[in-house]
Amino acid sequence: MVKNLREGTSYTYRDVVELLGEFSAFKDRVIKKFKELAKEFEGKANEHDLWVNLYLISTDYAEEITGKKIKQHQMQESAVQKIS
Repeated sequence: MVKNLREGTSYTYRDVVELLGEFSAFKDRVIKKFKELAKEFEGKANEHDLWVNLYLISTDYAEEITGKKIKQHQMQESAVQKIS
């Protein structure tokens, strides 16, 4: 569950732990990817490829989060329909 952090909003301990867990996993993937990229760029000066790869990493993460939100929303809708 990812929530936008807003001033004045309260979060449960579980929400904070989930948010930190997701961020940590994302950070680990980015670090791993950049280590791989660093090996590819040894001795090369190609900044364009670096920015393209950074864009691809960020869009993958955004798609992953969007997919989780859609699944969660669908699960909530199906739960409401079952209750009705």
